[in-house]
Amino acid sequence: MMAHDTTLPPAQNRAPDRPRRIVLYSHDTFGLGHLRRSRALAAALTQANPDASAIILTGSPVAGRFTFPERVDHIRLPGVTKLVDGSYVSQTLGLDIDETTNLRAALIRSAVEQYDPDLLIVDKEPTGFRGELLPTLEAIRKTGRTRTVLGLRDVLDEPEVLAAEWGRKGALDAAEKYYDEVWVYGVRSVYDPTEGLELSDDLRSRMYWTGYLRRDGVESDEVPDDPYVLITPGGGGDGAGMVNLVLAAYEQDPTLKPRAMLVYGPFLSGEVREDFEARVDKLNGRVTALGFDSRIEALFAKADGVVCMGGYNTFCEVLSFDKRAVIVPRTVPRLEQWIRASRAEELGLVRMLDENRDGMTPQSMIDAIRALPTQGKPSDAGADGLLDGLDCVNARAHILMSAAYSRTAAE
Repeated sequence: MMAHDTTLPPAQNRAPDRPRRIVLYSHDTFGLGHLRRSRALAAALTQANPDASAIILTGSPVAGRFTFPERVDHIRLPGVTKLVDGSYVSQTLGLDIDETTNLRAALIRSAVEQYDPDLLIVDKEPTGFRGELLPTLEAIRKTGRTRTVLGLRDVLDEPEVLAAEWGRKGALDAAEKYYDEVWVYGVRSVYDPTEGLELSDDLRSRMYWTGYLRRDGVESDEVPDDPYVLITPGGGGDGAGMVNLVLAAYEQDPTLKPRAMLVYGPFLSGEVREDFEARVDKLNGRVTALGFDSRIEALFAKADGVVCMGGYNTFCEVLSFDKRAVIVPRTVPRLEQWIRASRAEELGLVRMLDENRDGMTPQSMIDAIRALPTQGKPSDAGADGLLDGLDCVNARAHILMSAAYSRTAAE
């Protein structure tokens, strides 16, 4: 981690003994990743400071199905849906996408003004969804009362694709102008998500590679007593291909063991889900299925192995619970999961099932599941040394909130 000057002028017009307040912004146009990462951060930050509280601003349609820690709450922003062509439509009846974006932007700004946080942590998108964060960021910059952090997962996308996307969105300018620090929730020697971005030396001096975000076990009544392989496509919105492959493996090989515990995720639904349910029923208990479990950490902790996609949170759980894992990464619309899985395989942390190398066939999945017991655990490849993210986040947040300063005044 780079050395930084942490001597900052004191905050203006705020009682020094006021309990700390944190806002986490999670745009959530697809899947569960952003919300689950923000939830893990909020839990760690409030646990580290018994007087602190946090609010998560999220667009996730399933936010209400999660339990939140004490002193952590959430505000649900009007939802949007990403279409196959990459465009967005509103989930709110009677509003077009521009009206929905304006409504979200107004809610964000009002929440930040009224809550008056010491720290704002923005997940992945420097300008927010369609620039909705910019009015709030500009107001924060003028008042100098709130420290701002851009949090990036370990992998964003291919460097060339990312550079074009950030240029189109004005994200690079926003990162340079509005953020006191950038936290990368990964390890630089594993992968640098900013490769390809022309970041200034000034912005790079404000960057911290925190390490991956460790997850803790929780209690759940849904954990089977018998041995099982956990099958999880994350949120499930793009997981039908992986689920189909696993079911085909158990259908083709009646001797395949151990049994599988499948968690569809909240976004794998409709006729596809109904078809999978019919196939599960015919497997006579060799595969059992749940629709969604907000406490999936408990299922990770007791599993003999894991077959999963390559999302950030799932990868953190594989490392945290030291599980032998087969990752089946998606390759569209981003190569993020493939890049993460490929690099993790190189380091001996997981095994990847690659379409071009291994083939996406029932036999390739059968072979992968059968090989799990002899596969090395992540700890054998040094995974424990990669999981310091929450400790680093707590340390940086304490510095920023305790020694807050006015960037406006400094300029």
